Amino acid sequence: MSHDYSSNSRLSMLQAAWVIARRDFIAVLFSRAFLFFLIGPLFPVFIGGVAGSIGKSVSEQTITTEIGVAMSAQDTAAMIAAADTLGEQMGGTLPPFSEVDAARGNPNFDAVAYMDARQGNYVAIVTGTLAAPEVVGTERQVERWSGRIELLAATALQSTPTSFPEAGSQIVAASAASERTSRVRTAQAAQMVLFLLTILLGGMVLSNLAEEKGNKIIEVLAAALPMDAVFMGKLFAMLAVSFVGISVWFIFGFAFWSVAEDAIVTVTQTDFRSLPGPAVGWPAFIALGIAYFSTAYLLLGSLFLTIGAMASSVREVQTMSMPVTMLQIMVFFLSAANIGKTGTALEITSVLFPLSSPFAMTARAALEPTLWTHAAALAWQAMWVVLLVKGGSMLFRKRVMKSGSAGSGKRKRGLFARGKSEEQTLEPAE
Repeated sequence: MSHDYSSNSRLSMLQAAWVIARRDFIAVLFSRAFLFFLIGPLFPVFIGGVAGSIGKSVSEQTITTEIGVAMSAQDTAAMIAAADTLGEQMGGTLPPFSEVDAARGNPNFDAVAYMDARQGNYVAIVTGTLAAPEVVGTERQVERWSGRIELLAATALQSTPTSFPEAGSQIVAASAASERTSRVRTAQAAQMVLFLLTILLGGMVLSNLAEEKGNKIIEVLAAALPMDAVFMGKLFAMLAVSFVGISVWFIFGFAFWSVAEDAIVTVTQTDFRSLPGPAVGWPAFIALGIAYFSTAYLLLGSLFLTIGAMASSVREVQTMSMPVTMLQIMVFFLSAANIGKTGTALEITSVLFPLSSPFAMTARAALEPTLWTHAAALAWQAMWVVLLVKGGSMLFRKRVMKSGSAGSGKRKRGLFARGKSEEQTLEPAE
């Protein structure tokens, strides 16, 4: 009985891709494995934040920078008052000065012996008089604080001025060179975030395809739908799942930042609020970042799908994916090394090479205000996504679908040969 598949009975390419994308999106999103995948990266972040918060608290309690004063009662009071006055005028750059309890009312107080015995919590102790102060401490601390202590002693000795006049100021706009230099930090941070998200989330495509290839589901889908549509649907389903994961991480990250902002800044040594604004502006930069993440993910995912089409087992899929991951790391280094070198041969190469293009153009968005180049780059990257999907589907049809027919042919020849040999064996008996 022959089946007549008319054009009306088959799904279009977009409809087939949508069916696969919806199926994969729902299957992955509501699986327990995806829940653990979401929670996984949050544990090291949470542990790091808690450790940083505890470390900062311990550091504030045990590693204090304080200078002791062991002079006469009058000189000690004048010295501490001068330190308080100048500390306010200098924006809190001076450490706190306090009287050494052991020296109060003790004319025989020995500051050297006190420091050698490692008593108190002082980095240095000031002795002598205001006219001739002496700093007791390690060589490094004496060199560090001697000049400031001399200034404090001179201020305390003269008793006036007790305050200093405030200087006027005229603010000028930053130069173009300094502004561009500061925006490099934004470009580097954006590239790093884009790279980490792509590497972290790109593996979902590989694991999804490897699972379906192992239980033969992919072959059933390939027999029912165009392979291009199957690949494209899987790519966009995993992209949508990635955006769900990023949204969850962003919500948790924002809540965690609100609670442990100081600890994060302490651990990373970076206050992300101080990142200079990109050349295209934050709204356009965020939109371009989302677009470039999408193209970077689709490019990497299409390569992973191609690897899955060529591999014959889950172990082989994992082995063959390693070169692609290493290639992605190399192209990231290529793009990172050319930040700020717009127009050079290597920078243009990183823009034109498909895998490095999203990273290079993200850096350009931070440094250059031109927008039309991003439209051209996105079109270029989208074209390569289509080409890679086409190539992967062709490899799958040749290696899997064709191997199935070839295998059946071999089985038929084998049965035919066996039947023929049986006939030859029976002929003499007859």
